[in-house]
Amino acid sequence: MDIRAQLSMSFHMDKCIGCHTCSVSCKNVWTTRRGAEYMWWNNVETKPGAGYPVTWEDQDRYRGGWEVSGGSLRLKLLKGPGKIRSLANIFFQPNLPTIDDYYEPFTFDYQHLFNAPAGDDQPTARARSLITGDFMEKIVLGPNWDDDMGGSPLYASNDPNLKGLSDSQKEMLTKFHKLFFFYLPRICNHCLNPACVASCPSGAIYKRGEDGIVLIDQDTCRAWRFCVSACPFKKPYYNWANGKSEKCIFCYPRTETGQANACAHACTGRIRFVGVLLYDADKIEDVAKSSDERLVEAMRDICLDPNDPKVIEGAIKAGITQDWITAAQNSPAYNLFVKWRIATPNHPEFRTVPMNFYIPPLSPILHDSKAGSGGVFDPISDEFFNDVDKMRVPLRYLANMLSAGNEQVIAESLKKQMAVRMYVRQQRVGDVGESKVKSVLSDVGLTAQDCEDIYRLTALGTFQERFVIPETHRETMTTVEPRTMYEKRGTIGFGTKKQHLVSRTW
Repeated sequence: MDIRAQLSMSFHMDKCIGCHTCSVSCKNVWTTRRGAEYMWWNNVETKPGAGYPVTWEDQDRYRGGWEVSGGSLRLKLLKGPGKIRSLANIFFQPNLPTIDDYYEPFTFDYQHLFNAPAGDDQPTARARSLITGDFMEKIVLGPNWDDDMGGSPLYASNDPNLKGLSDSQKEMLTKFHKLFFFYLPRICNHCLNPACVASCPSGAIYKRGEDGIVLIDQDTCRAWRFCVSACPFKKPYYNWANGKSEKCIFCYPRTETGQANACAHACTGRIRFVGVLLYDADKIEDVAKSSDERLVEAMRDICLDPNDPKVIEGAIKAGITQDWITAAQNSPAYNLFVKWRIATPNHPEFRTVPMNFYIPPLSPILHDSKAGSGGVFDPISDEFFNDVDKMRVPLRYLANMLSAGNEQVIAESLKKQMAVRMYVRQQRVGDVGESKVKSVLSDVGLTAQDCEDIYRLTALGTFQERFVIPETHRETMTTVEPRTMYEKRGTIGFGTKKQHLVSRTW
């Protein structure tokens, strides 16, 4: 067992209001430089929708992530032998997103509003490109361009997650008078099996041993941009001004001192939770090779119980300090993903083993089989959980996005969320009945204390409860060779070994 620590962020999609405060906070802190105008290390997408960059989830087009071939993992980007394929595409990558897939960054000629000569017409501020400096005749795309456009045929109909839905389900999600949309906040997932690390020819990208954050060494980066192509989430970006790749750094200057990430700290909906996971690095390859039906469960299995004495002993031997172990024991990330099983990873079928998790959103009930109910949610119905199948956002759509197509994983999460609401309603209003609540909790595998804890964290959680981030002990770190897993990228692509900081005992 090779125990390591990983900082992880969870998102409660039922609470996200799409205000983009997180995106603006991240933009103001990290990407206000020349060449980074179009970068959104944190972005919030409307779902159903095409996302940013456009249709980033379509790996038939972008060929990001991993695939299992002949019992081995290989990058989708490398159709043939790794080095040969990489060398063939080193100066031209056909799967790279273009600036049109993002948007040409622009500003407005505001000075013209003040400096325009007197005339009969009101002066206007024309759009000016931040790349060329020229005026733009027509703006066709921009940041959050499809914001709240869940029912538009242009954006919603191009959502790759609609795959496998019936015509009636697609109509339900794409027709204006029927639509229901929700928001998907995204940052780099700081994966356990990052495709960006494996694809980098210069070995500039590495995963830190002490907290699992994936970073790009700016001195080593040679802008081959394989990281952009290989990442299925399209979270590395190319800075056209300085010729380097850049990406979300999980605000490590903040987390190293125990502070919350800028996006999480600014979140007005309090939808974000940050904590520590302990995992067994020896299982990474097996998890990444798991079948689609088993992927989420395999990811839960790789996360270790921080209260297990054997895990604690192994973590201490691995150089993980006691305050990190304590943080893992109080981690909202562990509780939401492993203990309560209500959070799920985003597109685990990309096989990068992402380490950020999402609580899928509940949505309105389309109708109720009970006569005279008028479609109103009935908490004392004998068919309480059948309403999950009647929700306006189909299970298949959520499963395509959050569980590699496994609808049971999504149904379990939604049922538990409904059960918690039912429990709290009984505590506050008392119109459900104790026997009914006990029956429902038994069906979903929750205790009354679980409901109290889930409600406390997701609805009333304090700053300290939502962000359990231990300080990094830089005094115990040293520069050593990386672990075997990351040396293997030289056989997958043609990267070189990269030294990085890990604990002395690793």
